[in-house]
Amino acid sequence: MALSDQQRKRLRTLAHPRKPIVTVGQKGLTDSVIEEIRLALSHHELVKVKVNVSDRDSRDIAVQRICDRTGADLVQRIGFIATLFRPNPNKSDEDRIQV
Repeated sequence: MALSDQQRKRLRTLAHPRKPIVTVGQKGLTDSVIEEIRLALSHHELVKVKVNVSDRDSRDIAVQRICDRTGADLVQRIGFIATLFRPNPNKSDEDRIQV
């Protein structure tokens, strides 16, 4: 799902007060980390992930891999924090994030 600029803006506003739920540490993108991100996206739809990778290009690659493997859209990335969105079709309309 490609997000429009308006949708990204709305999601950034909703994500602003949230804290990172998952941290990618020294061992990198293990299967268990990807599974935790998938679970977080299924439950919350909009999550922040902290990617502790020292070099910017490696962070960009890691965030892209997360998006590819989880089916999430990147809302924004600032420094070490990436905000991801993946709608959950199994949630009721009142529980789903409206974009």
